[in-house]
Amino acid sequence: MAHRSSTTVPDSERAAPAGPWSWFSGPRPAAVDDQVLVNELYRVYGRPLLAFVLRLTGGDRHWAEDVVQETMIRAWRSAHQLDANATSLLPWLATVARRIVIDDQRRKNARPQEAGEGPLENLRAPDGLEDLLRSVVVSEALMSLSPAHREILNETFFRDRSVNEAAKALGIPVGTVKSRVYYALRALRVALEERGVTP
Repeated sequence: MAHRSSTTVPDSERAAPAGPWSWFSGPRPAAVDDQVLVNELYRVYGRPLLAFVLRLTGGDRHWAEDVVQETMIRAWRSAHQLDANATSLLPWLATVARRIVIDDQRRKNARPQEAGEGPLENLRAPDGLEDLLRSVVVSEALMSLSPAHREILNETFFRDRSVNEAAKALGIPVGTVKSRVYYALRALRVALEERGVTP
């Protein structure tokens, strides 16, 4: 506590009291309550701190604003412990903000990814499952075709034979193979559409 002189010193010549107000610009008000202190923290350091935190959060403004708010709360709680002779609180605030971002990232990485609140039918199924379901539907559609159409598609598409090779394997003319492939594909397309699949 400063020693008081018996001589009265005019207010204009009196030094500003030590403490948090030395970090802010402008005259110190007669009474500094918590609300005034928090308002001054935001007024003086809010914008530069937000710009700094936006870089840390990759431009995520909502997250950055949460980090700034938490940083200001910590500054307010620790105001009595901070160096009253410091010319700026910004280095301390930036360090605190950086730690908060790192802690947030660690928490996000530690917990499983959230699926959200939407209905399960809106979730995208893994590609393997989609492929399996599609193959089941295609198999059902193939089974609905005539034996001749199934046979020609089996030879040309699934065994990857040319028209000439399929004709030789089946013992039918090349023209018949071409005709059957055309009609078999048409029938397969209809069967798939009936099952809700667009080829």
